[in-house]
Amino acid sequence: MDIRSYDDTAMTEAVPDVRLSQLAAGEKTSVQGYVIDPGAEVPEHSHPHEQAGYAWRGEAVFIIDGEEHAVSAGDSYVIPGGDPHRVENRGDEPFEGVDIFSPPRTDPDWKD
Repeated sequence: MDIRSYDDTAMTEAVPDVRLSQLAAGEKTSVQGYVIDPGAEVPEHSHPHEQAGYAWRGEAVFIIDGEEHAVSAGDSYVIPGGDPHRVENRGDEPFEGVDIFSPPRTDPDWKD
C-alpha cells in the first residue's frame, strides 16, 4: 500500500499559475492534485484518460465543445477520455481539488 499526504507532495507548475501534483497511481487509476490561481487558465488539451474530479475550494469554468460548465467547491465532475477541454479560473480565490484518471496517467507531459 502506498500512502501519500496531499500536503507533502511536491507541486509542479504545468503552465503559469497552474500547479499539479501526482498523488498516487495504481494499475487502473491515478490521482492528481491541482491548484489553479485566480485569472489562470489550463489551455485546451485532450488525453485518452477518463477524468473524474472533486473541487474543494474556489470555482472555475470548464469549456468543452464550446459549452461552459461552472464547477464550484463541493462539486464533482467527469470528462470523457478524448474530449478536448480547457479550464479558466475567473474567480478571486484559487481553485483546488483532485482529479482521478483511468487508465492511470502516470507520466503526464507536465511532470518533470
